[in-house]
Amino acid sequence: MSQKQIRNIAIIAHVDHGKTTMVDQLLRQSGTFAEHEKVVDTVMDNNAIEKERGITILAKNCAVSWQGTHINIVDTPGHADFGGEVERALSMVDGVVLLIDAQEGPMPQTRFVTKKALALGLKPIVVVNKVDKPGANPDKVVNAAFDLFDKLGATDEQLDFPVVYASGINGWSSLEEGAPGEQWGPDMSALFNTVLKHVPAQKGDPAAPLQLQISALDFSTFVGRIGVGRISQGTIKPSMDVLVMEGPDGKSVKGRINQVLTFQGLDRVQTAEAGPGEIVLINGIADIGIGVTITDPANPAPLPMLKVDEPTLTMNFCVNTSPLAGREGKFVTSRQIWDRLQKELQHNVALRVKETDEEGIFEVMGRGELHLTILLENMRREGYELAVSKPRVVFKEIDGEKCEPIELVTADIEEQHQGGVMQALGERKGELVNMEPDGRGRVRLEYRIPARGLIGFSNEFLNLTRGSGLIANIFDRYEPHKGDIGGRKNGVLISMDDGEIFTYALGKLDDRGRMFVKANDPVYEGMIVGIHSRDNDLVVNATRTKQLTNFRVSGKEDAIKITPPIELTLEYGVEFIEDDELVEITPKSVRLRKRFLKENERKRASRD
Repeated sequence: MSQKQIRNIAIIAHVDHGKTTMVDQLLRQSGTFAEHEKVVDTVMDNNAIEKERGITILAKNCAVSWQGTHINIVDTPGHADFGGEVERALSMVDGVVLLIDAQEGPMPQTRFVTKKALALGLKPIVVVNKVDKPGANPDKVVNAAFDLFDKLGATDEQLDFPVVYASGINGWSSLEEGAPGEQWGPDMSALFNTVLKHVPAQKGDPAAPLQLQISALDFSTFVGRIGVGRISQGTIKPSMDVLVMEGPDGKSVKGRINQVLTFQGLDRVQTAEAGPGEIVLINGIADIGIGVTITDPANPAPLPMLKVDEPTLTMNFCVNTSPLAGREGKFVTSRQIWDRLQKELQHNVALRVKETDEEGIFEVMGRGELHLTILLENMRREGYELAVSKPRVVFKEIDGEKCEPIELVTADIEEQHQGGVMQALGERKGELVNMEPDGRGRVRLEYRIPARGLIGFSNEFLNLTRGSGLIANIFDRYEPHKGDIGGRKNGVLISMDDGEIFTYALGKLDDRGRMFVKANDPVYEGMIVGIHSRDNDLVVNATRTKQLTNFRVSGKEDAIKITPPIELTLEYGVEFIEDDELVEITPKSVRLRKRFLKENERKRASRD
C-alpha cells in the first residue's frame, strides 16, 4: 500500500452528540458491511457499560476504504475523565473531525479534547450533526466553534476549518446548507471527500529505521499482549528483530515481532508488511507498554514517552470487612484486589495506584469520579468485592502555596430553576463566568468551581432541576485553596443490630427519613439504612418485629404504609458518603456503612 493512500483521523465530540452513530454510518456506506450485516445496534460501543450508558469510554480503532484510500478512524471518549484515552488516541492521527450537535453547540467536554488536538497542531474538520432536528441552528454553532478555537489558541490555518453539515442517524452529509426538514445531501460522500482533501497524508520514509510508538494495548489469550500504534517511519514485518525503548533516556529491551495486523472495518487482518502512516497491531513482545517506541536495533530512533495529565481525585480501595463479606464475590482478598489494580495500570495510563500504611487499603488516583466508578463497576462485574472511601481531591504545593484543582462547569437548565442552582453552586465556592439564555425558556450557566465542590453535587442538581438539567464539567487548572466547603446537610439512619429487615420496622422508621433498604434485605450493625430527615446521625432498630400475642385492639389494625426506598447505585453511594463512611461493593449489592461499625468505636473516633 503506497503512502498516499492512508489517512488517520480521530472523531471527537461531547457525550451524546452522535459520534458513534456517525462512525457506524461511515462503516456502512464505505461498503465495509455487507447488506445483511446492517444491524441497528451501535457497532463501536461494544463494552457492556458503554452500551448501557450510551457513552464511549475506551478509544477504539476501525478503518474504511474510500476511493482507494485507507482511512483509519479512532473513536475517542467525549468525557474528560477518560482523558488518558484521548491523549493516546490523538498521538496516532493527522487530523480530527469535531462533531457538534446543531442545537447544543460546543460543550465543555468538546473543549477538552479540542484543546489537546489544537495543541498537537492537528487541523480540525467541523461536522455539524443532527441538522435535521427541530431547534437546530447550524450558523450559530459554526460561529461558536470559531470562537472556541480562537479562545483555545488556534493558529490562522486551524481557524480556516472546513464545515460539513450532517445527519448521522439518517446517513447523509452536505457542504451546503439546505432547507429545514429536507435532506441536504445524498450520502456521506461529502464528509469522506473533505477528509481526503484536508487531512494530510503521512510523509514518513519507508526505507528509514523503524519508528512505531505504542498508543494502546489489547490482550489475547492466544498471543498475549498486543500493542497498537502508528508507524512514523520505516517498515515492519513479522518475525523481525526490534528494540523496545522507553523514550530516549529510558531502558530498552530486545524483542521479536510475531504477527503484524492492520484494521479493516472492525476486523483485524494479518499483513506481510506495513509502512509509514499505518496503524498496526503487533504481538510477540511480552513486556510491551504504552508510550514505548518499537525501533530498529541497528539505528534506534526512540520517540518521547506519551505525556498524560495528572490525576485530580483519589479514593481508598479497601478489603471488605463487613459481616456480610465473602457471600457474593469470588475475589475478596487484598492480594487479589492489588493484582487487579496492577492489571488495570497496564492500559489505563491516567490511573495511579499505591499501597498505604494500613493493611488491605490501597490509594487509587484518577481523573474524576466517573473514571474511578467505571473501574469499580468493571471490577464488581468480574466478581470482585471491596469497600471504597469518599473521593478526595489531590492537592499540590505550587510556589509554597497549597493549591487545588478547579473545574469549568456548564449547566443547561430551565429558567425557573436558575435561582436554586446558582445558590447551590455559590455555597460550593463556585464563581459565575457566563450566563446565556437561549430565548426558549432555558439558560446556560458557566461556572469555575473547586473540584471538591462538585463531589456529591450531581444528585442535588437533579433534584434542583427536577431531572431536566444537563451538567458537564472539565478540569481547568490548579489554583490556591478556596477555603472550607460545607458537606452533606442530612444525617443518616444506622442499624443497631445484625439481621433481616422487617416491614413492621420500616413502617415505624418511615417518618424518620428516606430508606435505602427494603423488606427482607440483610443488615448489620453499623450499616447505613437510610437518610435521616435531620442533620444528625441516628441509630435505629431496623430488625424490629411485631409482638405476636393473642391480645388485639378492637377495630381494624392500621395497614403499614411505606415510602419506596431510594435506588442505591454505585455513583450515588460514592457521592453520598462522608469521610467516616464507606461504600461496600459486591457483584450483586451496593451497601453503605460506617467506617467503624460499633457505636462506642465511632464515639471514640470522633473524640480523637
